[in-house]
Amino acid sequence: MSQNHSISEVQTAATNIRKHVLQLTLERNGCYLSQACSSAELLATLYLRVLNITESKAPKVPGPFPGTPSNDNMDYIQGADYHGDLSAPYDRFFISPAHYAAPVYAALIEAGRLSQSSLEMFNRDGYAMEMIGANHTPGFENAAGTLDQAISVAGGTAHARKLRGEDGKIYVMMSDGEMQEGQLWEAIQAAAFYKLDNLVLLVDVNGSQVEGTTDSVMAIEPLKARFDAFGAKAVEVDGHDIEAIEEATKQGEVGKPLVILCYTNPTQGIPYLEERRPILHFVRLKQGEEFDKYQKFYNEMA
Repeated sequence: MSQNHSISEVQTAATNIRKHVLQLTLERNGCYLSQACSSAELLATLYLRVLNITESKAPKVPGPFPGTPSNDNMDYIQGADYHGDLSAPYDRFFISPAHYAAPVYAALIEAGRLSQSSLEMFNRDGYAMEMIGANHTPGFENAAGTLDQAISVAGGTAHARKLRGEDGKIYVMMSDGEMQEGQLWEAIQAAAFYKLDNLVLLVDVNGSQVEGTTDSVMAIEPLKARFDAFGAKAVEVDGHDIEAIEEATKQGEVGKPLVILCYTNPTQGIPYLEERRPILHFVRLKQGEEFDKYQKFYNEMA
């Protein structure tokens, strides 16, 4: 189950999540670093303070991935195995933005579900520690992202539990760029209609996406008013405030899905990233002065 770590321990874990992903950015010629900056407290809080999950059923150091599933190849580690027992009354955790894989792996390390040495397999051919998450990568319940309708998969899971009278919440993490997709709003409408008060959606509202800022690509605000209008209970929090995130997970309302809008900074903890605004989606460092500056910063991180 999730361990009741202190707030200071969760903050240390969040700092380490950023450090792990900065390490990958330096070693692998780029990574989704700003997503680690914005979501570190969110992920650390869930894994260390909120989620009611059992011990991992997967190895801390993943072995080689056996390849595409087939009739002769169905016995391999699922990403969800890192969350342990998926049956009620335990919680389920779906991760929608596939490009948040590195922060998820880093969070699993801080939660003791992956070994730090597993980062050696990150984005290596033949291993499941991929740059873009899928259902065979650690921590991912299903092939992720809006195209796979992760919010609807989670909603269906929550609905099934309600029909069976089962306990345990279904948590979903999404990014704010996904709020531009119609699929999300259809799923929330359905969740409200079926009164899925066991569904909790946490959104990393970092204001950034692949082509720049969300408000310059396709405005999404006012998010709280929109979610409320669709029948959800929406709460706004500082996405870097651990206690506020945890408290928000307790603010559910009977008969309504809970949406926690975590407003975050995509450069939090790594101020040099401010120089790259507004293009922060994927960070690749130039060899020389820029690389050396980030390497020095990494070496000095607490």
